[in-house]
Amino acid sequence: MIPGTPAGITRRKCLLPSLLGFGLLSIQEHAWAGRQIEEPLIDSVRTALSSAVRNAAPPIPEFTNTESRLQYLRWLGAMSERLKKKKTALETRKEFLQTVWYESKRAGLDVALVLGLIQVESNFRKYAVSVVGARGYMQVMPFWTRTLGNGDAGTLFHMQTNLRFGCVILRHYLDRENGNLFMALGRYNGSRGKPQYPDAVFAAQRLWEYKPA
Repeated sequence: MIPGTPAGITRRKCLLPSLLGFGLLSIQEHAWAGRQIEEPLIDSVRTALSSAVRNAAPPIPEFTNTESRLQYLRWLGAMSERLKKKKTALETRKEFLQTVWYESKRAGLDVALVLGLIQVESNFRKYAVSVVGARGYMQVMPFWTRTLGNGDAGTLFHMQTNLRFGCVILRHYLDRENGNLFMALGRYNGSRGKPQYPDAVFAAQRLWEYKPA
């Protein structure tokens, strides 16, 4: 099942091959390409995934206490600084990070993992397109819009839509692999069982980990 909204967040308001050094977050400029493979889904799974994709709640964080809010703001500030060379406009960075945070939490995924996957897949390029047609930040294959949405692959260039699809799909693969993240990442990339892609994502994930002072 796709996890529901986590504690402290409402549904309406929520909220590489080689890595050359953290400061630059260097990575090749081409999209790695999330070559997810189209496969039959049983009705219950399709319904659950479709429902998870359709919920268009805006990713506005809401917290139950001041400390949780302060911790989130510290994370946002730290991640914004790290992302500055990729997204120079402060408001753009804030909106992007807020949405990544929300969609990751909503799907029960580690935020640093999702940021690492985005780095590997698209190098934070909103309009990245791979040679096999995967689109956007999380390099989602267009067939997912036919399977779970309205069939309009152009919506995958919409930030929240792309992040929503990517996180829901990764959560689905993680459930299919009984929590084995290595295998789930391989399935996301269409290279199940091979180490190159999961190892690249894990390396990038470490660059986005946040340790409060």
